[in-house]
Amino acid sequence: MRPRHRLVATALVSGVLLGSSVPVPAQTVDGKPRESLFVGVDTSGSFRRDYDNALSFLAYYLYGHLNAVGGLRKPRELFVAAIGGREASDPKAFRPIHDFVGKDIAQIEADLRKWAAPIDSLTDFNVFFAQVARIAKERNLVLSPITVLIVSDGIPDVPVQHVKQDPASLYGQIDLRPLDYLSKNLTLRLTYVSPKVGDEWRKYVPRQRVRLWAVEADVMREWRQQLTPGLAPADQARLWKWVRENVDFRVRSRGL
Repeated sequence: MRPRHRLVATALVSGVLLGSSVPVPAQTVDGKPRESLFVGVDTSGSFRRDYDNALSFLAYYLYGHLNAVGGLRKPRELFVAAIGGREASDPKAFRPIHDFVGKDIAQIEADLRKWAAPIDSLTDFNVFFAQVARIAKERNLVLSPITVLIVSDGIPDVPVQHVKQDPASLYGQIDLRPLDYLSKNLTLRLTYVSPKVGDEWRKYVPRQRVRLWAVEADVMREWRQQLTPGLAPADQARLWKWVRENVDFRVRSRGL
């Protein structure tokens, strides 16, 4: 083979190998992989008390992350869905990042209230977790860190009365197996739960590698106290610091 032909053949082989390699996750300017963010909003009747407060907070939260303000990290991908249904195993549509980019906080909140209206009778976490796992695999997001944010009182619905009265049985039926080995770095964040419910998730929900972080409802309800009147969202330094240190706290081990 002539030298020129040999160079061409080598280039073709190299191109095939590179084209067949696994894509590298998108990275931030500091070289760290950008996370994929999945958000589930409880649309059942049991969450009515904190629903309005939670949707307003979530609008700020999504705006802050999408615009990378106050030290918040812009996600590689974002999906938002309702957690609820008229019957068990009722899958919901996941709204992609494109439905939120370029919108202000008021627009995001209006869309959230339209897409996640509190009209459902059940809270089914399992179908939500299964959908998260499916989307992450289909879109090849498993190489990047994944955060699953749950906006809910955290109490699952079951039809059997004696199960409702037994925390081990009630929370033991929550199935995190689709998430356990989905990514090397997967954090499940619970917001608006009571201290008791957060503790029962830690004690009774079976998990292997999923990192769990819970922020109590009493803490979440105070997020408005961090707003400074008259400042633009990008300048709300107190709020974004509060979000980083309370909601986005970095969980370093599975034991927390």
